[in-house]
Amino acid sequence: MSDKPHHMSAPGPFLAEQLKSKDPYELSNGHALFAPPTGQRGGKSNLEGGKVLATDPAVNSAGIDVGYSSKPKDLRAPDISIGNVEDAPGWAKAAPPLAVEYADVGQDEVELKKKISELFEAGTQFIWVVRLAAPERHVEVHEPGKLRQIRRAGELLTAPGILQNAVLVESLWDAAAANAATLRNLLNRHGYESLDAVRVEGREEGREEGREEGREEGREEGREEGREAALELALDLARSTLVKVAEARGLTLDDAARSQINAEKSLSTLSEWTTRAATVAAGSNLF
Repeated sequence: MSDKPHHMSAPGPFLAEQLKSKDPYELSNGHALFAPPTGQRGGKSNLEGGKVLATDPAVNSAGIDVGYSSKPKDLRAPDISIGNVEDAPGWAKAAPPLAVEYADVGQDEVELKKKISELFEAGTQFIWVVRLAAPERHVEVHEPGKLRQIRRAGELLTAPGILQNAVLVESLWDAAAANAATLRNLLNRHGYESLDAVRVEGREEGREEGREEGREEGREEGREEGREAALELALDLARSTLVKVAEARGLTLDDAARSQINAEKSLSTLSEWTTRAATVAAGSNLF
């Protein structure tokens, strides 16, 4: 296969079924398009954005570099896909409602434009292009039939009908912003608006138990139970985040690894493992 993009009107010779998972190619009308590995800046940003979008309360499925083939001679793999990602082998048939592409130094703009067009044709509703190489990082919002919009750091991105929560632009590349958004999303999934809401509930439970028992001892025990409940929720969220990061990178977690994660009681240790999950080559190296 050639490693150069082709945009000829005549169909090319290749079919999506001829490509295997991890082959560094996409297909456009049967023509092979070389898709090289992602640079370190793009890979790091991809991971941050992926965990933010995948944990949104309205999202049921998401993936990184998932191949979509709505036609036999087409195969496209957005950097991040939200929706229509099944737990099954082979290429996805239905295009993702939301796709994210990271554009860095050396981006082929002609090829990117073609990719956006073909994803829209396949049914994608929103495409966010994260520009990492610009003097000021920003996101281009593309929708079918609409003019491109620019969103900069401090502004919000929305995808009605796909995402529940608005996405702060910089959370698609900045670790601190991504972690804050991910925590918010996971809390929302558990019915909490924020971490403060968890703390308030813990304190209220402590006060109520104290009032019922009418003793200082009861109030203190109630507060302690509230603190323990808040800690346990925080541990659950940390474990969930670790697993999602590992899965987003394609790391395999066997039963022993999952048991070790579920048994861990230290937030700092879980945080350390989550950071490691972003860089290790295999799930066996996580611990």
